[in-house]
Amino acid sequence: MTSTASKKPDLKVASETAVEPVIARRDGPGRAIEPPPTAAAKPRSLGVRLTRGFFQLLLPILVIAGAVGIHQYLQATRPEAPKRTARPTVYAIQTVPVAFGTQQPQLKLFGTTVAGRQVEIRSLVAGQVIETSDNLRDGGKVAAGATILSIDPFNYKADLQENEAQAAETAAKIQEFEASLEVERGNLKFAREQAALAETDLQRARSLVGRGAVTERVVDDRRLILNQRRQTVTQMENNIRVWQARVAQQKAAVKRLETGRLRAAQRLTETKLVAPFNAYVTDVGAQVGRMVGVNDRVATLIDQDWIEVAFTVTDRQFGRLARGDGGIEGREVEVRWNVGEAPLVYRARIDRVGASVSSEAGGVQLYARVEKPAAGVGLRTGAFVEVRVPDTEFKKVASLPSTAVFDGDTVFVVKDGRLAGRKISIVSTSGANVLVRGAIEAGEKVMITRLSLPGDGVRVKDAAAPTRPALRGKDKVDGK
Repeated sequence: MTSTASKKPDLKVASETAVEPVIARRDGPGRAIEPPPTAAAKPRSLGVRLTRGFFQLLLPILVIAGAVGIHQYLQATRPEAPKRTARPTVYAIQTVPVAFGTQQPQLKLFGTTVAGRQVEIRSLVAGQVIETSDNLRDGGKVAAGATILSIDPFNYKADLQENEAQAAETAAKIQEFEASLEVERGNLKFAREQAALAETDLQRARSLVGRGAVTERVVDDRRLILNQRRQTVTQMENNIRVWQARVAQQKAAVKRLETGRLRAAQRLTETKLVAPFNAYVTDVGAQVGRMVGVNDRVATLIDQDWIEVAFTVTDRQFGRLARGDGGIEGREVEVRWNVGEAPLVYRARIDRVGASVSSEAGGVQLYARVEKPAAGVGLRTGAFVEVRVPDTEFKKVASLPSTAVFDGDTVFVVKDGRLAGRKISIVSTSGANVLVRGAIEAGEKVMITRLSLPGDGVRVKDAAAPTRPALRGKDKVDGK
C-alpha cells in the first residue's frame, strides 16, 4: 500500500511535466521568465496546429457537399406539375362584307372666305366732316345709294355760284359784241355803196376830161375821194373781223366757265359720299368734326352680296374634277360655317381657277361664289369654312372603312376562321371610308379591326359570332 501511494505522485508529476512543459517563473517583481521548451514539447505543438487547420478547411467543403446533396435530393423527389394544354390565340375582330357599286363621294376640303368685291372709300374733296351715317362703324351695314358721309359744302357752293355769275357776265359781253358787230356790218355796207358812187363819179369825170368839160384837177379830186372811201371800207372790214374775234373769245370763255361750273357742281356733289353697293363697313377713318383732305381714307366697303370661298385641291383631285362631267367651273359645292351647335350651310358654285399654281399650297386654288351670302346670318370674310365638293363618279368600287387598309395597299379577308391578305388600290376617299379596287370579291368579309401583327393564317373570330370550342390535337398551333 505504501509503495503504491508513493508511486502515484511520481506519475502525476510526470504527466503534468509532459502536458505542461512550460511553467512561467518570475524573476523579480513584474517580470516572467519562460524556460526554454524541451525537445519533446516542440513537435507536439506543431501537430496540433496542423490538425486544427485541416479540420477548418474540411468543414466548409463538407457543408457545401451536404447542401448540394440535399438540393439534388429535393430536385429528384419533387412532385411533377401538371402540363398545361396549349391553345391557339384567336382574335376577336369585326368585319364588313364587300359590295361593289357606283360611288360619288364628297371631297371634304377647307378654305377661307374672301371678298369678291370691295372698295376703299376716300374723300374726293377737302373740308370738315359735318355728318356721317349711323352705320359708319366697323361691322355696320350700308345700303346701295345711302349717304355715309357729308363734308361742309359752303366753299363748293360759292365756287359754283361764282362760276355761274362769270358765265352770265360773259354771255352778256357776247351779246354786246354781237350788237357792235352788226353795227359795223351796216356801216360797211353803207361805205361800200359810197365807194361805188365815188368810183362812178371818177369814171364820169374821166369821160368829161376828154371833151374838155372838166379839168384834170376834178378827176384827181374824185380819185382821192374814191381812195378815201375804199380805205374806209377796208377799215370797217378789219373792224368786223376784230369784233368777230372778240365774240369768239367770249364764246370760248363761256365754254371754259361752263366747264368750271360743271366741275364746281361735281365738287359740290362729291361733298356727299354714298355707298356704291350693299356692303359691310370696316376700317373706318373719319368721323364728324374731322378735317379731311383729298384722297384721305374714310372706310372700306365689302360687298355683302359677293362673298367667295378660296380653297385648295390636290393635283390628283383637280385632275379628276377637270376630266369629270361638267368640268370644274360651275360645279355646285356646299359651304359650311361651323359656328355654334349647328353649322350654317350656304350653297355656292365654283367660279374660277386660280391664276397661278403655288408650290407652297401643294395644289390648285379654286374660288367658289356663295349664293345669297347675306341671307340669314350673313357670311363674313376671313371665316374658316368647310367646303364639300362632289367628286367624280367611280364605278365598280367597294367602300370600306379606312381601318381595313394596312400598309396602304392590303386588306385581310376572313376565310375559314383565318386571315388572308388581299392587295388593293385606293381610288378615292369618302369621309371615314375609302373606295378600293383589287383582288377582293363581292360577299367576302373584310376585317376592319386594327391588329398589331396581322398576317396570313392568323386565327380570328367575328365579334358577333358565337365563341368556337377549344381546338384539340393537330389543330393546336402556335398562336395562329
